[in-house]
Amino acid sequence: MEPSNRKLIRPSLTEMKDPRSAPPRKDGGLKKTTPPDQTNAENFYYLKQMQSKTLMTIVLKDGEIIKGVIEWYDKGCLKVNREGDPNLLIFKSNIKYMYKA
Repeated sequence: MEPSNRKLIRPSLTEMKDPRSAPPRKDGGLKKTTPPDQTNAENFYYLKQMQSKTLMTIVLKDGEIIKGVIEWYDKGCLKVNREGDPNLLIFKSNIKYMYKA
């Protein structure tokens, strides 16, 4: 069998459009993409602390300090297990900051 001539289906470089050669906008600037609404960094941090059962110190807006391990979280709150004290459900809106104990 003799190899047949096949046309390669691929656009030439002249057919490819360069994004920089796009027609300019009326206001003169390039269109900027909007950043994502959520980066998932918060979720990644909570999952990491939950899996390693890291003792966390949570400081609330009123100055109260809570120490415990994050058991689970959702969009609006954290459940914190404390040793020797009852478990707490803390609203994220009441948290001033938190750090590893």
